[in-house]
Amino acid sequence: MTFDLPGRFWRGNLHTHSNLSDGARSPRETADVYRDAGYDFVAITDHFRPEYGYPITDTRDLRADGFTTLIGAELHAPRTEAGQQWHIIAAGLPLDFARPSDAETGPELARRARAAGAFVGMAHPSASLLTAADAESLDAAHSIEVQNALSERENRGDSWHLADVLLNRGHRLTTYAADDAHLQPQDPPPCQAWVHVRAEALEPDALLTALKAGHFYSSTGPELYDVHLEGDAIVVRCSPATKILLTGGHPGAELAQGTDLTECTLSWSLFRGRHCRITVEDATGHRAWTNPIHLPR
Repeated sequence: MTFDLPGRFWRGNLHTHSNLSDGARSPRETADVYRDAGYDFVAITDHFRPEYGYPITDTRDLRADGFTTLIGAELHAPRTEAGQQWHIIAAGLPLDFARPSDAETGPELARRARAAGAFVGMAHPSASLLTAADAESLDAAHSIEVQNALSERENRGDSWHLADVLLNRGHRLTTYAADDAHLQPQDPPPCQAWVHVRAEALEPDALLTALKAGHFYSSTGPELYDVHLEGDAIVVRCSPATKILLTGGHPGAELAQGTDLTECTLSWSLFRGRHCRITVEDATGHRAWTNPIHLPR
């Protein structure tokens, strides 16, 4: 599992905007916000739209010792079931990634981004009103953005329901949390949701390889130190928590509650499905989530 792999965890944000699209600050100023907050990397994913000149924001000169960047964009194309444009995160794009044609659909654009080497995510599904049919058509996606800090202000930050529907239908997707930071005065503060990526080096290629393989977990606060299977149980070690939850398929959940929990063992034997996940919640209500854990059925 992820926690046993060589290397260490690197903290980063996969969904960020600068003033090359609708963000408030320059790419350098935006990256500095995350570096100064102790992040190890950031992906500046400006809107790949005609009104902004289809930017692929070049952040290579923002890399330094102890901090790196992933080059990417938020891709758009017609049209979801709700009538909106697609919002697709692509981290790891080449700088010469071609703009979409008028006839290119969202799923086609995502396939082209994945073929170009990108890690592809479904951005804020709840805020975009994505349906299960929409999500299943986006067959190039590696991951679902299950927590979006910006979308929380309209009570649509949580997209776990869609993730669970897709996972229970057999789709092998991972799940990530992100800020979607624009750094506008009316926005929530940045650095509210992130990923911890397990890799041997703080290098773009190593981070992208780990993201595509699902070697990461997501958080809005707590840290996970170890999660592993032991027979029909899952052992968890984490920063102090008030709740450690094991969820999966029917018939429900296994739960440990207390004050300053840092370790517990939970049985997955009652789950009839093939996957589960761990959620840790601390005393402030902040949470951390593993990626789906595929059970040895």
